[in-house]
Amino acid sequence: MTATANDQKTGRALAGEELFESLAHFVVVHDGQTPERAERIADQAVAFLVTAATATVPMVPSDDVDLGLHALILHTKEYAGLCDKYAGRFLHHNPKPGGGARDPKLVAASAHAMKAAGFSVFDDLWTVNGENLAQCDSDCGRPYGQA
Repeated sequence: MTATANDQKTGRALAGEELFESLAHFVVVHDGQTPERAERIADQAVAFLVTAATATVPMVPSDDVDLGLHALILHTKEYAGLCDKYAGRFLHHNPKPGGGARDPKLVAASAHAMKAAGFSVFDDLWTVNGENLAQCDSDCGRPYGQA
C-alpha cells in the first residue's frame, strides 16, 4: 500500500457502504478473489472512475482494477449516478476492438493520476500481466470515458 495519510480519499467512502459491499461481494463471487482483496479492488475501481471523470490523461485500469470496474458497470443505476455526479455525463466503457493488451504506460499514468487526485492507491493492484506499474515514472485498451 502506498497511502497512509488520513486526508486521502477512498473509493469506498465515495461509493457508500451499500454499493461498496455489493461490489466487493460481486468480485468475490464472480472473480474468485478473497473478501479482503475484493474490497481493495472495489475501492480502486470507484477511485478510478471518479478520477477518470476529470482526468487530463488517458485512463486505463490495471488487470485487477478492471475486475472491480466491470462489477461497478454492472450496477447500472449506481454507475450512472456516479458518472453524473463526478463527470456530469455517462462515461462509456470502451473495450478495445479485437481485444489486445493494456498499454502499461497508460495503466501507470492512471495510477499516478489517482494519486494526484488525492486517492489512496494500492500499488500491488496496479499490474499488467503480473508486472507492477504503480511505482513507474511515467482486454480494455482505449482510454476510459472517451467515445
